Amino acid sequence: MTVLSSTRSSRVPKGLMVRPRRKNALLRPGLGLLGALIALGIWQLTAVAGSFGNALPTATETIGRFVELLGTATFWHDAGLTVAIALTGLGISAVLGVLLGVLMGSSRVIRAATLAIFEFLKPIPPIVVLPLMVMVLGPTTPMALVLVVIGCALGIAMQTMAGVADTDPVALSTARSYGLGRGETMWRIVLPSAGPFIGTAMRVSAPASLVVTVVAGLLGGAPGLGRSIYQAQAAGNYATLYALVAVLGILGLVFQGVAESVEAKVLHWHPSHREVKP
Repeated sequence: MTVLSSTRSSRVPKGLMVRPRRKNALLRPGLGLLGALIALGIWQLTAVAGSFGNALPTATETIGRFVELLGTATFWHDAGLTVAIALTGLGISAVLGVLLGVLMGSSRVIRAATLAIFEFLKPIPPIVVLPLMVMVLGPTTPMALVLVVIGCALGIAMQTMAGVADTDPVALSTARSYGLGRGETMWRIVLPSAGPFIGTAMRVSAPASLVVTVVAGLLGGAPGLGRSIYQAQAAGNYATLYALVAVLGILGLVFQGVAESVEAKVLHWHPSHREVKP
């Protein structure tokens, strides 16, 4: 294992990964807030100068429209539907992706039969199959849900397969020598070994599920914030458009933060998530 800090205490067991204690927990969010204020200031000055005409409303106008949206039932309905589609699609993708990944990683025959298909499908973005999904399912919630599953399940399956294949052979031999069955070996050895790979895939897929949901509404007409953005753009209501884009940015940060927090809690035993105070 790698030692990340040179200030390791003598109480820390030898070989254990050590992370230095944060010296100032307020410094990072403070700098982030400062950067956001500077960006808003640049936005305000650019809009006031009229560099982009009516296509760029001022930051203050957009913030005012954002506050107005918070008081409308339609906004909350669309936001709730977008989050529900993204989370449901992510959950289905997780179950499907982990099952496929375990099968491919634990069986050479299945891996040889499916790997070429998965490698072929991997570079194809979900937006390419969007017209087909609209033609089959129409501009509906199920269409958006299927599109999210297509966009997320494949990556989770590939990462799970890599994690299963990376299982320590010594640990597997030890499990066999102790008489563990296939199911118990999978539960106690293989899945914990693949856990960091699955965690990384879920952390990447969480904001991706939100993006695909919005694309399904923006270009495919599915209900949600994506369709609201399209309607605002078509009506020339740019303040509402930018306010909705800001909402999506906030939702993306929330998705990313929750995914990282869940990953840290589930994989608290892994060296990459352990923190030892010197």
